[in-house]
Order: sequence, then C-alpha cells, then structure tokens
Amino acid sequence: MSRGLGDVYKRQDILNKFISSKEIEGCSNRTLNYYKGNITKMLDTINLPIDEITTEILRNYLSDYKSNSSAGMVTIDNIRRALSSFFAWLENENYIVKSPVRRIHKVKATKKVKETFTDENLEKLRDTCSNVRDLAILELLISTGMRVGELTRLNITDMNFQERSCIVLGKGNSEREVYFSAKSKMYIKKYLETRTDNNEALFVSLIKPYNRLGISGIEIAIRNLGKQANINKVHPHKFRRTMATMAIDKGMPVEQVQKLLGHIKIDTTMEYAMVSQNNVKNSHRKYIT
Repeated sequence: MSRGLGDVYKRQDILNKFISSKEIEGCSNRTLNYYKGNITKMLDTINLPIDEITTEILRNYLSDYKSNSSAGMVTIDNIRRALSSFFAWLENENYIVKSPVRRIHKVKATKKVKETFTDENLEKLRDTCSNVRDLAILELLISTGMRVGELTRLNITDMNFQERSCIVLGKGNSEREVYFSAKSKMYIKKYLETRTDNNEALFVSLIKPYNRLGISGIEIAIRNLGKQANINKVHPHKFRRTMATMAIDKGMPVEQVQKLLGHIKIDTTMEYAMVSQNNVKNSHRKYIT
C-alpha cells in the first residue's frame, strides 16, 4: 500500500532530500541539475506513487524515451544511471523495499574513438589567440589536462611557479596536485603582469568589473578560438583527452596519467586516452614483423 509517496508535494520533498544528499557528497551543480531534471521528468511522465514504480515500468519509460527523442544509447544509459542512483538512495533511506533499477543492466553502446587535437591544431589555436589571457588558459589546459571546473576555481595563490604545480579541487571535493609546462608558467606570469584588479581568481573577465571567469566564460572563449582557427569541436574537455593520449603515447604509465587526471577507476583513464592508430601501426611493425 502506498504511504503517501504519490502525493506531488511528498514526491518533491523526497527529490529535494535526494538532491541535498548528492550535494553533500560533492556533486557539481551541473550534475545536480542533471539528476533533478531527469528524475523529475520520469516522475511526471510515469505519474505513479514512487513505491509503485516497477522495473517493467522503468524499462518501458526508457524505451519510450529513446523512441520519442533523438537520444543515443549513451544518453539513455546516463539517464538509467541517474534513476539507479535515485532509487538506490530511496532503498537505503527505507522509502522503498528494493530498487526497481537493479535488474535494468547497463545499456550497451558502440564506443567511438573520440577526437583529440593534432599538434598542428594546437599550434593553430596558439596562433589564433589575440590576448595573453586566452593563451595562458590554452597552455594550462594543454599541459595539465585539468577539468574546466577545476580551472575556474583556481586562485593566484594556488600557483607554485617554482615547482610549476598547483593544487586543484576535483570531483567529490578531492584535492590533487597537477603540473604545468614552462610555456604555461611564462604566459600565466605575463598575463598576471597585465592585471590591474584585486580579484584573487587566476583568470578573470577582460572587461570591468573583472569577475572570476566561470565555466561558460571559458567554454565560450575556447569555442571562439576554434571558430577563428577553423577547427571543429573545440571545447575544454578535448584538451584533457588530448593530454592523456599524448602522455600515454609518449610512454607515461597509465597509473600516473590516472593520478594526474584525478580518476578513481583506471578504466575511465583508458577511455580518455585513445592511443593513436599510427603508434599502434609502428609498434606492430617493430614487435611483430
């Protein structure tokens, strides 16, 4: 029998508690909004008391979602994971007896080798930069592979120029040390010399009141560089994938790349670092033929 879990206000209250729990775990605002949006859509579409939602109902929901949208298998699996997290929490909090998502397995999707920047493209992007701030951002992303959210949280005092390192705050509020190149050091110092504001942020807007650059600000700046350089799909995360691939291609142990990127599972690192096909061909000729 339903315990009032079908009441719209009760459902909203439960969802808010779940979102609060994920916030305490250190999830970013973007992740929290993703959870909230997908779970709200599911609850509104199914429109049943939470404790009456079954595995079959959720399977049909995911199937209908795919049929009625242009969503790919990766998107469907991401939604499944969000729902799984929600219902697992409901089970742990004794709102329901057992999560109906337990028997809905990971959605298999064809893995595509995601693109990385070529050396030529990186040089084009460097040449396209019209100000030293964007050049400093570019070099920092290339050499550290840090997440864009980690970059936005950096303060000037976080930078250890002598060791060419800095501490970033990653997912789950976990700190790790990353290292930047001599080029990064040079351009960051040049950029800081041009600053006339008192903001503690490492990167700020180019115009007054010189606010800290947010994720969207960096994404827009990087995207514009790509358009000017006539390079497709230029976004901050692509630098992270490029750095990982370059490091592994040049012989860095994958465990060390994993540490630099802040991945908990090494499988995640391997998904980022797609070793170039040219290197595979050369290695085959060296070791097999």
